[in-house]
Parts: sequence; structure tokens; C-alpha cells
Amino acid sequence: MDGTILVADDDRTIRTVLTQALTRAGCKVHATSSLVTLMRWVEEGKGDLVISDVVMPDGNGIEQLPKISEARPGLPVIVISAQNTIMTAIQAAEAEAYDYLPKPFDLPDLMKRASRALEAKRRAPPPRASDAVPDTAAGGDLPLVGRTQAMQALYRLVARVMNTALPVLVTGESGTGKSLIARAIHDFSDRRSLPFVTVSPSDLGGMDGPGAVLSRARGGSILFDEVGDLDAEAQLRIVRMLDAMGDHAPRIMATSQGELARRIEEGSFREDLYYRLAGVTINVPSLRERVDDIPLLAEHFLLKAERDGLGPRRLSPQASEMIRAYSWPGNVRQLENAMRRLVVTSTEEEISRSDVDLVLGGQPAAEPLRGGGEGEKLSASVERHLKRYFDLHGGQLPPVGLYQRILKEIETPLIEIALDATGGNQAKCADLLGINRNTLRKKITDLDIRVTRRRKLM
Repeated sequence: MDGTILVADDDRTIRTVLTQALTRAGCKVHATSSLVTLMRWVEEGKGDLVISDVVMPDGNGIEQLPKISEARPGLPVIVISAQNTIMTAIQAAEAEAYDYLPKPFDLPDLMKRASRALEAKRRAPPPRASDAVPDTAAGGDLPLVGRTQAMQALYRLVARVMNTALPVLVTGESGTGKSLIARAIHDFSDRRSLPFVTVSPSDLGGMDGPGAVLSRARGGSILFDEVGDLDAEAQLRIVRMLDAMGDHAPRIMATSQGELARRIEEGSFREDLYYRLAGVTINVPSLRERVDDIPLLAEHFLLKAERDGLGPRRLSPQASEMIRAYSWPGNVRQLENAMRRLVVTSTEEEISRSDVDLVLGGQPAAEPLRGGGEGEKLSASVERHLKRYFDLHGGQLPPVGLYQRILKEIETPLIEIALDATGGNQAKCADLLGINRNTLRKKITDLDIRVTRRRKLM
């Protein structure tokens, strides 16, 4: 890696670590805790890449991006931020940031992105995004909160596709916020001033149904909510409507709780409609797939309830751990309802474990996850987990591919813990597990396992 990198962050530890790592990689580094100093360096022509925090003592890093672009067109900027919401990713994309990373970040990952940014600058300036700037005030209540890798990937994908004309299919379990993602794509796109129309089966009925839908949309966005539940006649009407769209066509989006590919095989969903809708597919992870985001969401909903006049509340450490351990089959929607009930029913400002137990005890088809007693065999724990997993599907079979999913859930933490125990030494880890080192390397790649977890920065 070769070039001069400007680092702006008010955390001395982050400045020191980045300076050392980038210098070892062959770069020259100028580091500062001031945006004023950063802008002076930029205006003086210093630097081939900027790495900047968002919240700084003398300003907002994202707000400086247009000034950087004006002073130095083509100078890439990587934004790093502890504000782990979709708004940060969208604002960074709209302000033409080269890349965005949440804190805590993985140092090797940041180094790879910095290398790509320097190479991109050498080849050609990065493409410019739309000049539209979203109304950030509208995003204050969006519960699209999360610092997990799954949510950060979702944020970046939303930011990339929102100003394109590609149709978007949003998939995920009930209560994950699929329609919220679709609404966010519209509200922060260059179509935000145009209508957002959610289409029901009744809207498609009659001779003039599809035409009336297009007339209402006026080039804005159309959302077919839970498109997999539409009958054959409604699906055919949508196909014909999409084929008849001409100039100034609206943005088409759809949500689906079920697996449309399986429904196509069963003959209950049209294949031609699927390919018209799935220009970009965005999968919204369940809460079970992003457990570390549960405390963040819980805090968000408590603050939201306080803004709504329901009074201030906070979770005790025991209550927070219990909420984190719960399975949440109803996902974000169930979590929000539970937090509002806790705000109303708890008598003290600090919500206790017993308050949580009282509320969650009345939830349908789910109970808090509890560990087994001392000495419980692994097989017994796995059996209990699997029975619970089947029960959570309410008498329906889980999605196909269960065998590989369960193996991955067991294999991933096993390898991660073994790597942690051996300090990230893959040779020692392979010996500990009793597998070939090349096999371990392949599994690390296939399972997307980080081997430098101890080097993450706060």
C-alpha cells in the first residue's frame, strides 16, 4: 500500500493504532483530532485518502464531505462512526463517501478498504452519487438500528440502491421491518417528494385497477406488500401492469415473508413476476441472527416511549440480559410492543428482571431461553434448542436446508472459540480441533469468521 492518508478522530487510541498500522503498510500518515486541521491539510493538497470519524469536537465529519469534494475532487473518504444506524450509512453515501464502517471496526478489514480506495484513486475518481440530500429529520424514529455485521451490510446495500431504478424485493420474517426498509429506500431517494403507494389485492381488481395504481404513484414508488400471498389473478395483473409501464415509471418494490423460489417450484407463484421484482434482493435478518442488536433496539424503544410521554425507563443489567436471551419469534415488532408494555407496567424507573419475566411470560409461543443445569451434556442442550426451533414455527416445517444451517450454527462458534483460545494462531487451532490446517482455512473463509477479534477497537 502506497500513499498519504489523513486520519481524523477524537479518540487518541484509534489515531495511534491507525497510524501504526498504516505506516507499517507503507503509507505516510497525518493524524488529527480536529476537523479544522483536516480541512487545512485537504486544502493544502495533502493526502491521497481521508479516514474520518463523524462526531468530532469541532463539527460533523459527514458534513465536511461536500467541502472535501469541492476542494479536492476525487479524493476518497472512508467514514467511521459509532452511530450505528441506517441514517449514518445513507448520509455517508449521499455525501459521496467512498466507504463507511461502523465502530467497533475490524482493523484488517479497514486496511483492505483503505488499499482499495487508494487503488481506485490511482485508476480514476469514484463515480458521483446523486446531488440530492435527504431530509435527515424524517429518519429520527426509524428503528433500523444495529451495529452487527448483518445490519451494517443491509445499510450499505440500501444506500447503494436507493437512487437507482432497479426493482427491489425485501425478504424476511414477520416483524423484521421489511416494509420499513422499502419506505426508507423511498424516503431517502430522489423520489422522496413523489407518492409512496402500498398496493393491496383489492387495488388491482377491476378493469382499471392497475391503471389507477400507476396514476396514484405518479412516478414515485409502488410497494406490493407480502407479494407471495397474492393469488394467480393478482399476480397476472401485476405482470401486465409492469410490462405496460412507459416513461416516468414508478420505482417498484415488494416484500415477502416466504421463500418465493420454493413457491415457484410449487407452482403457486409466477416465475416471470419473480424476475420482474427481484432486481435487487434485500434480506432483513431476524433478531435471532443479530442478538447483539437487541439491547440497542430495546434502548431505542424506551427512549421513543419517553418522547411519547410515557415516562423515563431504563433496564437493569439482569433485565437487559434476559431480554437479550429471549428468542423474539415476532422480531422487532414484538420487541417494541414488549418494551412499551414494560414502560406502562413497571412501577420503578429501573425495569427489573421480574418486570420482564411478567411481560414475556405472557407472550405466545415463546419463553426466555434458559441454560441447562450444571453438567448438562451438549447433546441434551442441542436437543432442547432444536425442539424449541421447531416449536417456534407454529406447526409449520422450517425452511428447507435445515441440516446445513444447524451444522453452521454449531461449527461457527466452535471455531471462533477455538481461535480465541489459541490467540488467533491457526496452526494451533487446527491441532486443537484435530483437523487439517487447510480445512480450517477453508472453513474460516466459508463461514466468514473473523480471526482477529481481539484487535477490534471501541
